[in-house]
Amino acid sequence: MLEEKRKDLDSEKQKRLLRRLLEELSASDPNLYYGSTSDIALMIQDYIESDAKLAQEERALLARLSKRDIEVLLSLH
Repeated sequence: MLEEKRKDLDSEKQKRLLRRLLEELSASDPNLYYGSTSDIALMIQDYIESDAKLAQEERALLARLSKRDIEVLLSLH
């Protein structure tokens, strides 16, 4: 049960981080809003690997996510 709560907490943190990164990317590319979830997920994944200013803990939390995981989390907000 504790493990399940931890996973839920990690999932919520991941969603918040992804929303923050999406806002950062949207600020530099206003047309991002019109992109497909798949394209946006790929952009976020690339951003995480290169330019995103993330704490080590945040980076570790997002490193576990595949492109498909990011797509799903983006669609759940």
